[in-house]
Amino acid sequence: MFTFVIVLLIQYEPEDVILHNYMRMIYIAVILGFLFIVVIYIYNKLVKNKNRMQEAWSMIDVFLKKRHDLIPNLVDIVKGYAIHEKTTLEKVTRYRSEAMQAGNRQTQISSEIGLAKSLNNLLVSVENYPQLAANEQFLKLQQQITDIENDLEMARRYYNGTVRENNICRESFPSNIIAGMFNFPKGVFFALEPADKTTPVISF
Repeated sequence: MFTFVIVLLIQYEPEDVILHNYMRMIYIAVILGFLFIVVIYIYNKLVKNKNRMQEAWSMIDVFLKKRHDLIPNLVDIVKGYAIHEKTTLEKVTRYRSEAMQAGNRQTQISSEIGLAKSLNNLLVSVENYPQLAANEQFLKLQQQITDIENDLEMARRYYNGTVRENNICRESFPSNIIAGMFNFPKGVFFALEPADKTTPVISF
C-alpha cells in the first residue's frame, strides 16, 4: 500500500518540480566532474614535480659517486706528504663513509656538505706542502675533483630549482590538500655555504 502511494506521488508530481530536481542533479554532476578534473590535474602536476626532482637528484648522485671514488686515492697521496693533516683526512674519510651509508636524502646531503667542506680545507692546506702540490698524480686527481665540482654545482642548481617548484606546489592551496592525501614528499634543498662551493686550484 505504501509503495503504491509513493508511485502515485511520483506520477502526479508537478512537471516544474521534476525539472528542478533534474537540473539540480545536472549541477551537482557538473560540479563533481569539475572537482574530479581539478584533482586529477593537481595530482598529475605533483607527480611530474616529484619525478623531475628525482631525476635531478639522480644526476647529482652520479657526480657524488665519482667524487667518492676519487677520495681514497687522494687521501693516500696526501698522507704520504701532509703528516700534519691527520684530523682533516679523518674528517674527509668519515664524511665520505657517512654519505655512502646514509639512509635518507637529508642525512646524505648533510654528510655531503661536511665532505665538501673538509675536502676544500684539505686542498687549501696543500699550499703548505710544495712537494705534494708538485706531485703529478695529486695534480691529476685535483683536476678531476675540480671538474666534478663544477659539474656538481650545475646539477645542484637544477636540482634545487626542481625542489623549489615542488615545494611551492605542495604547500599552495588547494594542491597542499592533494599532496597531504597522497603523501607527496617535501623536497630537501642541497645548498652549500659560499666558502664550500669551489675547489681551490693550487698552482706554482
